[in-house]
Amino acid sequence: MGPLPSRTPVRVGRKSTTREPIIQEPEAHEPEGPEAYEPEATRRDAGVAESSRANRGWWDRNADEYQVEHGTFLGDDRFVWGPEGLDEVEAELLGPPEELKGKDVLEIGAGAAQCARWLAAQGARPVALDLSHRQLQHALRIGGSFPLVCADAGALPFADGSFDLACSAYGALPFVADPRLVLREVRRVLRPGGRFVFSVTHPIRWAFPDEPGPEGLSVSSSYFDRTPYVEQDEEGRAVYVEHHRTLGDRVRDIAVSGFRLVDLVEPEWPSWNTSEWGGWSPLRGGLIPGTAVFVCERD
Repeated sequence: MGPLPSRTPVRVGRKSTTREPIIQEPEAHEPEGPEAYEPEATRRDAGVAESSRANRGWWDRNADEYQVEHGTFLGDDRFVWGPEGLDEVEAELLGPPEELKGKDVLEIGAGAAQCARWLAAQGARPVALDLSHRQLQHALRIGGSFPLVCADAGALPFADGSFDLACSAYGALPFVADPRLVLREVRRVLRPGGRFVFSVTHPIRWAFPDEPGPEGLSVSSSYFDRTPYVEQDEEGRAVYVEHHRTLGDRVRDIAVSGFRLVDLVEPEWPSWNTSEWGGWSPLRGGLIPGTAVFVCERD
């Protein structure tokens, strides 16, 4: 990793040091030794196409390590909204579990489809969508009887009014250059009265270094600097991109895209959670919010 810029944002998909693969199959390995290249971290513009290409590749390369590192916390069939551990069983942001039976639900940025698997157990009819083919291979590994779809959230391959509900736990929205494109697509595939609930890194975190210890408690840059965080290769091509929106930006994106914001949840760090996840930790979680969950409805 090259030197980080003065403002280090939250990396939702921080790379693990664990190398053990979950899916046992021959794969091309990344180069090691002198020929290996650590991406350079920088701040620069990155458009829709570049962001999509970079993040598809990053998640395909890092899905194995992500599932090794975080699979135990996520479980195979839990619905967790973020590193704090807010569980849909208690939160009921999509509605009471008994009312999910028979509902058509789209999970966006599903990863290994843990949330979709929980929804199916409640009697819902989920569809799990992710940009990364490798993440969906992990969904196949764990199993489930619901459809898996590899597609971009900005171009959903579904007819208008296909779903009653949509959800996304740290999926798609942090990584796209045009969140309104995704929101409008979600609105299009929802039926009237449908609900979309999504969680992202709390915007305030972008003013702080992405560190779990005391060094992550001092403001290091402007909250209002919306320049994307980019990791790029030796030729300047993005290999990972994350986009910042302020809290006000998120609210405006929701309203302009035809949704009504009915709740904004900022989960508090629970005493039972002693784990660290990248820049999330009990220390930081007890002082500043780490996740924002937006509950939206289509009129």
